[in-house]
Amino acid sequence: MSQRHPSPGGGALARHLLPSLLVLALAGCGDAPSATPPATEPEHEHEHGAEAAHAVRSLETRYVCPMHPQIVREAPGTCPICGMDLVEKALDPLAGRGPEVRLAPGLAQTLGVRTAEVERGTLWKYVRTPGRITYDETRLAHLHPRAPGWIEGLSVRALGEPVGAGQELAELYAPEILSAQVDFLLALAPQPEGVARVRVDQARNILRLLDVPEADIRAIERSGETRQTVPVLAPIDGVVTEMKAREGMYVTAADAMYTIADLSRVWVLADVFEHQIDWIAPGQGAEIRVPAYPGRSWEGEVDYLYPALDPQTRTLRVRLVFDNPEGLLRPNMFAEVVIYGGPRRDVLKIPAEALIETGTATRVVRALDDGRFAPVEVVVGMRREGEVEILSGLDAGDRVVTSGQFLLDSESSLRAGLDRLSGQTPGGHDHAGH
Repeated sequence: MSQRHPSPGGGALARHLLPSLLVLALAGCGDAPSATPPATEPEHEHEHGAEAAHAVRSLETRYVCPMHPQIVREAPGTCPICGMDLVEKALDPLAGRGPEVRLAPGLAQTLGVRTAEVERGTLWKYVRTPGRITYDETRLAHLHPRAPGWIEGLSVRALGEPVGAGQELAELYAPEILSAQVDFLLALAPQPEGVARVRVDQARNILRLLDVPEADIRAIERSGETRQTVPVLAPIDGVVTEMKAREGMYVTAADAMYTIADLSRVWVLADVFEHQIDWIAPGQGAEIRVPAYPGRSWEGEVDYLYPALDPQTRTLRVRLVFDNPEGLLRPNMFAEVVIYGGPRRDVLKIPAEALIETGTATRVVRALDDGRFAPVEVVVGMRREGEVEILSGLDAGDRVVTSGQFLLDSESSLRAGLDRLSGQTPGGHDHAGH
C-alpha cells in the first residue's frame, strides 16, 4: 500500500532543485548551526542508542545457510535455495545497514519521496519461458513390413499428406505372406472337425501376425484363392512425416516405410531454471502463444519433468501437452510458455520498484521515524507482477522507499566512505536537519 508525498512543481522541478536542496539538507553535517535546539540532541541520541540496544538484544542470534549466507532467519529451518538446514550463528546487528540519512522537514515532499509498507500476502507462482512445439511421441506410428518383399504400388507418395486410419498406403508382394495364404486355404479343406478348427485358427493367426488385413483374410476364405499382393494400411489418423517407400523397392522388417504423426495433440518442450523446479508438478495448468497466430492462446498442462538438468544451462526440461484439434500448432514452431504454479500464501512482499540491485547485493532504503532513512540489505525470493518476496532483511510493518531511494542510498554510501576515512562507526555522525 503506497503512501505518496505530493511533489510541488513535478518531477522536472525536483530534478533541477535536487543538487541545491541536498547541499542545504546535508549542510547540518558541517559547521553550520543546527536547526534543532541543542536541548533535543540528547533525546535523539537516547532514541538511537535504545534502538541499537534493542537490535543487539533481538538480532544477536540468527540461523544462516552454510552455502548461501545471505539467507538469514530468526528461527531454525531450511534454505529456500538449496534446502540445507540453517545453522545458528551470532551476527553483527548493524551488518547490512548503511549510515542513516536524515532529510530536513519538507525536503522529502520536494524530492517526491514515496514509501510503501512491507506486508504479508499472496504471490502467484508462474514460470514464463520459451518453448518448442514437437510431435506427441505417444501418437507416432512407424510402419514396417512384417515380411520381406517388394513394393508393387504406392497410393500415398509425398510427405505431409493427411491419411486416415485404415487407408491404403501401398501394395506389398511378399513370398512369405503368399505361402501363409496357401497354408490357410489348405487348412480350410475338409478334415476331421476338431483338427480342422485348430489348423484353421492357427493359419488365420499367422496371416494376422503378418499384418494381412481382416477384410483380405475373409476375402481369401470366401474366394478360395490367394492374393499376389496385400495392402499396407495406415494404422492411425495423421500426416505422413517420413516416407522411405518407393515403387519397386525391396523392403525388410528393418525398413520403416512410413511414419505417421497424429497432430490432434502436441507436446511443447520448455526449459525452467533450477530455482523454479519446486514450483512445477505434473497436472499444473499452462498456456502458450505462438507468433504465427497473434492474439490466440492455447491451454494445456504439465505432463512430465525430465530427470536430469542440463549441466551447462542449469535448466530442467519440462514437457507440456496441448490439444490441437484445428492442426494450427505445428512441430518446430516456437512458443511463449506460461506455467501456472499456484499461489504462495503468507509471504512478506514489497513493490519491486523499491529494490536497489548492484550486482553484488540487493538493498532497499527503509524509512524510519523523524525523517530518517537507512539502506538495508535484503534477500529476495520470487518476483511476480510488480511485487517481490522478501526472505530476510525486513519485517511486516516496515516502510520502504519506492521513489527517490537511489539518491538516499548514494548519500548513505558516501557517508559510509567518509566515516571509514575518518575512523567513525557507521551512523555515528550528525544528521541533516538537526
